[in-house]
Amino acid sequence: MSEHTHPTVRRHCDVAVVGGSAAGLAAALQLVRQRRSVIVVDAGDPRNAPAAHMHGYLGFDGQAPAALVAAGRADVRRYGGEVIPGRVVDVTRSDAAFQLELAGGHTIVALRVLAATGLTDELPDIPGLAEHWGRDVIHCPFCHGFEFRDRRLVQIVTDPMGLHPAPLFRRLTDRHTVVLHGDVDVDDARIEALTNAGVHMVRGSVTRLVEDAAGDISGVALANRTIDADVVAVGPGFAARVGPFASLGLVPSPHPSGLGTVLVTDERGSTSVAGVYAAGNVTDPSHNVPMAAAHGSWTGAMIAFDLAEQDMTAGAFASGNAADWDHRYSGERMWSGRPNGALVREVDGLAPGRALDIGAGEGGDAIWLAERGWRVTASDISRRALERIASESDSRSLDVECLDADANAPAPFPAQAFDLVTAHYASIPRTPDDRAVENILGAVAPGGTLLVVTHDPEPMRTPVDTAEHSRPFDPEAYVAIDDVVTAITRLPDWHIEVHATVPRPSGAASSHHVDDVVLRARRTGR
Repeated sequence: MSEHTHPTVRRHCDVAVVGGSAAGLAAALQLVRQRRSVIVVDAGDPRNAPAAHMHGYLGFDGQAPAALVAAGRADVRRYGGEVIPGRVVDVTRSDAAFQLELAGGHTIVALRVLAATGLTDELPDIPGLAEHWGRDVIHCPFCHGFEFRDRRLVQIVTDPMGLHPAPLFRRLTDRHTVVLHGDVDVDDARIEALTNAGVHMVRGSVTRLVEDAAGDISGVALANRTIDADVVAVGPGFAARVGPFASLGLVPSPHPSGLGTVLVTDERGSTSVAGVYAAGNVTDPSHNVPMAAAHGSWTGAMIAFDLAEQDMTAGAFASGNAADWDHRYSGERMWSGRPNGALVREVDGLAPGRALDIGAGEGGDAIWLAERGWRVTASDISRRALERIASESDSRSLDVECLDADANAPAPFPAQAFDLVTAHYASIPRTPDDRAVENILGAVAPGGTLLVVTHDPEPMRTPVDTAEHSRPFDPEAYVAIDDVVTAITRLPDWHIEVHATVPRPSGAASSHHVDDVVLRARRTGR
């Protein structure tokens, strides 16, 4: 089944971050470390996408922008934050929250929203500029200037502000030409100062960039001459990317430079729409990557303060993850009610004893085990899910204990109390200390069996065309079987019996997932 034919999903979280580059990920990291449920929606088109390298960021200098994004995503996911590929097409208010519509039909409902959508650079209409933008057409002497030091640099000035970085470029090369393009009006005293500093000043209209045989810039063509060049500097205009927020009445404002638009925020990062924040260069075009990350980190902290104050006023400190699942279990039945095929296969031959079903959902596995003589505890973070299990087990006169527990809480399960601990497709957010894994292993009695089954994550890692589709979940944000295997291999009293990717049994409820990853292990200690 193709991705766009999957049923649409409605998610709930504390904070939705629109834009997954430096500002958005830095904000998300602050929030997940405050135990907030966060979903970052990333369309994969950051402002610096044309650049091959990133400079001036301590610890990441000279690396590709994608390296920072990958590291930032990993940091956010270590705390259970999700980063999903997708594009937000509309944001509206929904009661006390916001509703984000994603391309492809999925929906996110969030208590707060952060716009980290960045800017669109608008280049002068000169043939060749766009094709070389981010390579040998640059705009920032801090971001890219050093790499072109001592080379022939032609700076095209299309507005008075364009002369602002000229002294910095002159510092980097003594082969610096400034072309005052068209009828741009600049201060004569400034021209004189630059000329005295050794900058060659030219008036005229640039018609195009000239390339050499290798496709690199070799010159800048004017109407009556060509100026030799290795690199071109130009100051672009810019436009804040705020289209998805139009329904909220959030509109960009002119920047004081007159070169474009930005989102105006207060010192906390709050926009004119209460509950909607903004960070990064969508608020300030001068933000390079480290400045955008710092601004995102600050704004994320301010959102955390805002939500904490709201919790304190309400006298409730609810789990965003629990709220997400409670909402999902508030409508029609989600699952078939049948046991998972891997459970049926893997527990065959085990003598019934005490069983713990973690992430029991609507109880298909727990009830099947109880019908076969197991004394079952069904655990889930959603009280609504547990209500469904209790109702179904009562209707069948089965004794299934329901346990409202978060696998990441301190000691959520009785220690070494179960002959079988099973978790099928359980969505347990990661933590850096692997607390949930420790809790799961700790619940297995000596001689007992652990059975963990997940969807094969590889198909969920394939790229998504974010113009048309989005993914509603991020598998990398949740405890994976590899995490459990790594923990087991460090312990002396465990033996892995099965660890394999296998086809899903026929008749499985979610047939669009083709393969399962199965881990069956036995605790051998006494």
